[in-house]
Amino acid sequence: MSENRRILFRNPADESFTTKLVLVCLSLVFLGFFLFLPLVVVFVEAFRKGGEAYYEALAEPDAWAAIRLTLTVAAIAVPLNLVFGLAASWAIAKFEFKGKAFLTTLIDLPFSISPVISGLVYVLLFGTGSLLGPWLKSYGIEVLFAVPGIVLATVFVTFPFVARELIPLMQDQGTGDEEAALSLGASGWQTFWYVTLPNIKWGLLYGVLLCNARAMGEFGAVSVVSGRIRGLTNTMPLHVEILYNEYNMVAAFAVASLLALLALVTLALKTFLELRFGAGAAGGRH
Repeated sequence: MSENRRILFRNPADESFTTKLVLVCLSLVFLGFFLFLPLVVVFVEAFRKGGEAYYEALAEPDAWAAIRLTLTVAAIAVPLNLVFGLAASWAIAKFEFKGKAFLTTLIDLPFSISPVISGLVYVLLFGTGSLLGPWLKSYGIEVLFAVPGIVLATVFVTFPFVARELIPLMQDQGTGDEEAALSLGASGWQTFWYVTLPNIKWGLLYGVLLCNARAMGEFGAVSVVSGRIRGLTNTMPLHVEILYNEYNMVAAFAVASLLALLALVTLALKTFLELRFGAGAAGGRH
């Protein structure tokens, strides 16, 4: 009986050296083929004609316009999602109210809908055949094929990231610290700033980082609402596609390499925050 129990509850770490080696090699081959090799190709193609051609591709006016627009959209969308994510996660994790399950479901909606569909929804809302589109245009407000439409589409596809990172963290922490602060005379805002926010700061930064990465790399929803006007409404991913379709490979890979560099920086910060966030969570539990 004891022998059977030992077999049933064998520690996975007790696998043979050969098994571990095969699994590690398979993982490395998979990562090398689908991750590292494409990344290397991007930088090799970007510098295929030398550093001068690389610089000229990034200094080109349309490329600069795409870079500026991408950073501008991210600078608007990320703070909006930060505020929404904090408010939604605080409400869901700390309070009980009617419609809580429905709100949680709505937060997950962008994960289950294609970005292209979300872009089409904004076309239906603000297009020439809608009620809102002509009314806004009569006041000089352009939504589609302009920055507001790109921001709206980006906000929609990225708003779950902060909330989804904070909700389980806040639920795991419970409400004990907040109740203690309130019992000692702290106001609601004081409790939030001095108790809740310090407890979630690493998780919050992690969610913001993921949100920013998705905002800069979003393609599907933005391609629908932007109109792809070169030099005006093209973000970096859209500009890469246009250059590639024009067979301007060096310029396309140069802009793509800039996106890849941003992704690598995001990955480095993500790793750092995971280490800090994990250590902080472990310290909090003890």
